[in-house]
Amino acid sequence: MDIVPYLTGASALVALLLGVYFYKVVKAADVGSPKMAEIMTAIQQGSRAFLRREYTWVASFVVLMVVLIVVFLDWGRPWGAVAYVGGAVLSALAGWAGMSVATMANARTANAAQQGPQKALPLAFRGGAVMGFSVAGLSLLGLSLSYLLFVEWLEIDDAVQVVTAFGLGASTIALFSRIGGGIYTKAADVGADLVGKVEADIPEDDPRNPATIADNVGDNVGDVAGMGADLFESYAGSLIAPVAYIVFAANFDTDMILGDSDFRNFLLFPFVVALCGMIASIIGALAVRSGSSTKIKDLSSALHRGTTVAMLLTVAGVFIAGWQIFDGDAEWALPVSVLCGIVVGYGIGKVAEFWTSDHFRPVRNIAKQSETGSATVILSGISAGMVSVAASVVLVMGAVGLAWWAGDMALADNPWGLSGGIYGIAISAIGMLATTGVVVAVDAYGPIADNAGGIAEMSDLPSEVREVTDSLDSLGNTTAAVAKGFAIGSAAVTALALFAAFNQAIIREGGSLDLDITNLDVFIGLFIGAMLPFLFAALTIDAVGRAANKMISEVRRQFAEIPGLREGSAGVQPDSARCVDISTRASLREMLLPGGLAVIVPLVIGLIDEDSLGGFLAGALVTGFALAIFMANAGGAWDNAKKYIEAGSHGGKGSESHKAAVVGDTVGDPFKDTAGPSMNILIKVMTIVSLIFASAFV
Repeated sequence: MDIVPYLTGASALVALLLGVYFYKVVKAADVGSPKMAEIMTAIQQGSRAFLRREYTWVASFVVLMVVLIVVFLDWGRPWGAVAYVGGAVLSALAGWAGMSVATMANARTANAAQQGPQKALPLAFRGGAVMGFSVAGLSLLGLSLSYLLFVEWLEIDDAVQVVTAFGLGASTIALFSRIGGGIYTKAADVGADLVGKVEADIPEDDPRNPATIADNVGDNVGDVAGMGADLFESYAGSLIAPVAYIVFAANFDTDMILGDSDFRNFLLFPFVVALCGMIASIIGALAVRSGSSTKIKDLSSALHRGTTVAMLLTVAGVFIAGWQIFDGDAEWALPVSVLCGIVVGYGIGKVAEFWTSDHFRPVRNIAKQSETGSATVILSGISAGMVSVAASVVLVMGAVGLAWWAGDMALADNPWGLSGGIYGIAISAIGMLATTGVVVAVDAYGPIADNAGGIAEMSDLPSEVREVTDSLDSLGNTTAAVAKGFAIGSAAVTALALFAAFNQAIIREGGSLDLDITNLDVFIGLFIGAMLPFLFAALTIDAVGRAANKMISEVRRQFAEIPGLREGSAGVQPDSARCVDISTRASLREMLLPGGLAVIVPLVIGLIDEDSLGGFLAGALVTGFALAIFMANAGGAWDNAKKYIEAGSHGGKGSESHKAAVVGDTVGDPFKDTAGPSMNILIKVMTIVSLIFASAFV
């Protein structure tokens, strides 16, 4: 097993090399006409300017966290701070790399769409694959090097706690990237839609609309860079959780870890799962080939093939690895835990697809409700989102129960006093995210296709090209549902494993955690925790509303004050840079309060009473998970109901039904792309902050 961290590091390097290969393939493609290149450059400049300013703001928060780690934690001086900064830097680097290639791939995808979807889809996928393998490669490389450096080579005290700080660094970037990018993209999107489609009665992505460029920039900083940072953090957290739990629960120090070979098998098995998943993801990505068919059904199968191949190979790999590494029940039971995670992650994605795809009844029902106005559209969307929570919860609880049973079988009568059930649950979370490379690639494909449609519209390409990009964008909404399923499911399961590690860390420091809800402190903490996700969601949705208000006012002003703009007179151009600046300033300012709450509130409660903190984390986990599913699926349902109408149903574009559906989509935008995805990070950030600062609380 000693070679495993080296093998995972090597697989991460191969993943990064594959990302470089895909980058070169995308770069070599024809960018199209000078007009397309000009629009692409504007989107690139806006995206890079936003990320530079966002990372500058977040750097101040990183410095503050470094000070807290050094001042309050003995093991934080200096290695904890080093690991924390390393996690933050690599997460930011992954987001920057993926966003840069996505903004390069958009115009090239639009140009390829002139030859048909079978040419455009592989290009968009490869652009997304750079994001996917940057995220998975840098995260696994950083964790492998952290383990080798702090545990194997330096053999420092509290080495696993130091490695945990790497996860907190990743969480910091993910939190602000998701919130800031989500506010940016939805402020621009809402402003562009309400004034353009509803008031001015002009098409989506029309070059006359001043907010169109900002909307396309938002797709990249929110749905690519923000999503990438989210899954970077999720991937790192899923690997850290089981390692932290078994070390804290067994109360092992570094010397004991290195000296007990049986214990090291369980300690390093999460890295084995990650190794199998990385190799499988690479093969899965190479399996995505569109062939010559132009049918969307065939193209969809090609795109899903990558995910399916990766999942099947991962399952095969972990069963072979389990047979080689363990004896007794562990050789099959731990691979079963991994299988539980993969199945439930995929299952949540399919649940999301049912409630958000226009091929099924919920979305078509929302579209039907548009005939009676926007109020009934909103009501039916809220209902669909709420009902979808039930199916997802049943799936997760079934997987948790089975993973617990398998973990108990694997670690029955173990000499270290570990709860096999908790370990099995933690291993299932790695299963959900083992194929992160290809899952992110398929997800990031969507924003690239969306941008390609905008560029096709603004470049006056034939309407057939926009039809191709719209079909690819619609396919991207379906593939994104699968990625969101893995992200949401892993958030709940990883947070549970981190919570167990936090409990053991409190015990290790000489304290105890009472989770009896008849204890007043626990009861109060439970209700505060249940409330915080609602407050967090309200703050982010309000932030989108305030930023969108400024965007709407600016778009209206330009239509009113720039002669000939609304009519599309020759030579008249909107001031797109002004709209980009509005979204940038508003999102950076608005992200600070909700982002700060996620870190400050658990610290304050923990310093007052650790039992209250335990109740707080439990309450936040439950409501945060439910809200994440509700908002993601309700928002997706509204979005696709609008697209379903735009395709010609219920009166088509420009009809009263269409306007009602646009209002529903506008409500759903901050649900599915700002508040909803941020819940995943919120519940994990609060738990990992509590874990890291456990010694300070006691």
